[in-house]
Amino acid sequence: MKIGLDLGSTAIKAVLVNGEKLVWRGLAPTAPGQEAIAARLIEEGRRALGLSAGASVGLASTGYGRNLFPGAYLKVDEISANALGLFHLSGGQARTIINIGGQDMKVIILNEKGRVTDFKMNDKCAAGTGRFLEVMARVLEVGQDKMAAYHFKAPDPARVSSTCTVFAESEVISLLSQGVARENIVAGVHQSVASKACALAWRAGVLPDVVMCGGVARSAGVVDAIEKELGQPVHIVSNPQVSGALGAALLAYNYAQTNEASA
Repeated sequence: MKIGLDLGSTAIKAVLVNGEKLVWRGLAPTAPGQEAIAARLIEEGRRALGLSAGASVGLASTGYGRNLFPGAYLKVDEISANALGLFHLSGGQARTIINIGGQDMKVIILNEKGRVTDFKMNDKCAAGTGRFLEVMARVLEVGQDKMAAYHFKAPDPARVSSTCTVFAESEVISLLSQGVARENIVAGVHQSVASKACALAWRAGVLPDVVMCGGVARSAGVVDAIEKELGQPVHIVSNPQVSGALGAALLAYNYAQTNEASA
C-alpha cells in the first residue's frame, strides 16, 4: 500500500493505492498547520482501509507544501505527479493536460507513453485560477456551485480582463453598476479563464486528447469556455482534484518496485 499526498495552495489531497489501483481518497482545505491536516487525512485513509498505525506504508508528497511533511520519503515535483496521475486516470489517453488549481495554471504535453515532452506554467498571478473564480463569485454574489447555471443562460458574454484579478474585479463591479446581466458577466469571467488557459495550451502545442484536472475542472462553465476556445472536446476524469496525489502514490509504488527488483 502506498500513500500520495498533494499539499496544494487551497486544498490538501491524499490517496492510497494498492499496487496501481486507487483504493481511497480524501481532501481537506489548506489552512495553517498543513502537516497536522495531512496527518489527519492519512489516518482517515488508514482507518477506512483497516490498516494499523504501524503498518508499513510508503509515502510520497507533491504540491507547494511537499517539503512540509517529514514522513514522505519521496518529494515529487507537481509536473511529474500530475502527468503520471492523469495519464493513469485517463486510461493512457491524455496528451494535453490543463491543470487549473487554486493559485496556478499548468499545461503539460505527454507522448503516447505518458512522458512529459513540454509544459508551460502561468506567471505568479491568480488571474485565471481557482482563486480568481472565488473572487469573482463573491463580487457577483453568486455561489460557485451556481456559476454554471448562469453561464449556460448567457446570451451575450461580457468582456472581462484575463490579465489581472484586481482589474477584473473592478471591471465586474463596473459591469454590475451598468446593469449588465449577471449571467453575461459569469460567462465573461469563464471566458477570461479560458483565454488564459488556452494561451498556455497553444504555446505548449495542443494535442488530443485534452484532459483537464485540478479543482477548476469541476466548473462546467469554464470547461465549456475552454472547449469553445480550443475548438475540441475537453475530457474530465473522475476525481480530477487528486491527479497529483495519485501520481505521487504511483511514483512511490514504482520506486518500491525498482528497489525490490534491484535488491
